[in-house]
Amino acid sequence: MVGGQTGATRSAASLRAVAGAAPFDSGPAIDYRSASLVAVAAERHMSTYLAEAIGTMILVLLGDGVVANVLLNRSKGQNAGWLAISTGWAVAVAMAVYAVGRISGGHLNPAGTVALASIGSFEWAQVPGFVAAQVMGGGAGAVIVWLAYLPHWAETPDADVKLGVFCTNPAIDWPIANLLTETIGTAVLLFGILAIAANAQTLARPGDVDLSLVFSRGLQPLLVGVLVLGIGLSLGGPTGYAINPARDLGPRIAHAVLPIQGKRDSNWAYAWIPVIGPLLGGVLGAWLYSTVGF
Repeated sequence: MVGGQTGATRSAASLRAVAGAAPFDSGPAIDYRSASLVAVAAERHMSTYLAEAIGTMILVLLGDGVVANVLLNRSKGQNAGWLAISTGWAVAVAMAVYAVGRISGGHLNPAGTVALASIGSFEWAQVPGFVAAQVMGGGAGAVIVWLAYLPHWAETPDADVKLGVFCTNPAIDWPIANLLTETIGTAVLLFGILAIAANAQTLARPGDVDLSLVFSRGLQPLLVGVLVLGIGLSLGGPTGYAINPARDLGPRIAHAVLPIQGKRDSNWAYAWIPVIGPLLGGVLGAWLYSTVGF
């Protein structure tokens, strides 16, 4: 570990470790007085935005895909249950971070992006672009799920089930309780991600063989997937554990605009909860981790 590294500085290194980048490599400094270097910076930002969109698309494709497999009529996985859904989402998270983490950091979640910016571990100037890319990627992933299960929508008469493939809805409609559940779940997510990542900075074995890079690039995305599995199994029951505004809002928009036979409204009265709850919870979890000084 770099001497004197604490709080938000360590959190920034932790994020890069999760993403698969070298923990302490912040990349080459850019002199924005040079027009050519400004162009390089713009190109770099565009590539990270594209990576966030593609990563979130993969996340939702595999995540909403497992929900469709379990819920839609005449699917081979119909009635496989909550464990299948939770496992599918865990794998979705891990694979999406593996796919794009080395390019963009693999946020794939506006709650994570805003939380990291709130503790000084991410530039606020990049937050709008990241969030927009994540929401668009989530919507694109949902569209692909709709195409993959195209014959099954007509075979499924329950409009609530169809909506549930795309986005979350509460088991018991109690807005304050639902908001609290999403806040708690996302706080656990961000605290857990930063805690997992911090281990890469000190992991070594006798003989001073540094394993931190292997741990960060090879294992941490998988461990974040395990964390999401735990959140789903333990805290997912009340609301379906959105814990990610892009995972819910993007697919909810897709549900609203796609020509899905027999669909209902997209439950916009509830839609604010899986956006505001994760944003609050993400900041809470990141601040808690930073404050306790791990």
